[in-house]
Amino acid sequence: MEQITMQLIVNSGDARSKAMEAIGIAKNGEISKARKYLEEAKEYLAKAHQFQTDMIQEEADGNVEKITMLMAHAQDHLMNAITVIDLAREFVDLYEKISKHEGKSKVL
Repeated sequence: MEQITMQLIVNSGDARSKAMEAIGIAKNGEISKARKYLEEAKEYLAKAHQFQTDMIQEEADGNVEKITMLMAHAQDHLMNAITVIDLAREFVDLYEKISKHEGKSKVL
């Protein structure tokens, strides 16, 4: 169970990191590259979700004697990653609109 919990933390953290990188990349105007980072974040998040499912299944099967702080910490990481990815998508969209608008302004 501890290994599953750690994998949940690791993959959630990687998902969050990729999403944060996507924001910075989009801010620099590299929208397609930012979207690739968001896709990578999504892949890490899918792995994290699978580990969460494994944890839930273990508990449902009666194989979890107690909920630990590490498990709670892992869940916090997952929820944080989900939130950051959702916001990162919005930021990338916003930076794309700004970039397009600035491009039109320069032409005028």
